[in-house]
Amino acid sequence: MELNIGIGSEDRQRIAEGLSKLLADSYTLYLKTHNYHWNVEGPLFNTLHLMFEEHYTELATAVDEIAERIRALGVKAPGSYSAYSALASVTEAEGDESAEEMIRQLVVGQETVVRTAREAFAAAEEASDEPTADLLTQRMQIHEKNAWMLRSMLAE
Repeated sequence: MELNIGIGSEDRQRIAEGLSKLLADSYTLYLKTHNYHWNVEGPLFNTLHLMFEEHYTELATAVDEIAERIRALGVKAPGSYSAYSALASVTEAEGDESAEEMIRQLVVGQETVVRTAREAFAAAEEASDEPTADLLTQRMQIHEKNAWMLRSMLAE
């Protein structure tokens, strides 16, 4: 059955491409944050271990919401490491970084996801795709707040 939600197929494809990049960045940030949760050490262990768990748990929900939005637009959501590797701007982590470097890298990752969401916003706005625009707005708010909270833990 043909999809008829008031957004043309070209617009839906363009929106889904932006969302696919957001999905790849979000999943990569999820994996990086989970890695750091397992491997963080030092005097801030408990604080960071718990904060990282909050962040990766929230990201686990987010990747599902992003993928489901892509599907609602009638496009297949990417779901493999190779697809994410090709699409993502967030870099992977080894897990042997210092606690301070982990924080720095997660600030960069959170801000990268914000920029990716912001880039995808224009296509949603042009197509009057309010559900996607709302999702992107929520993602930007969450990642901007997370970046601020992480950044506040760093000495300048």
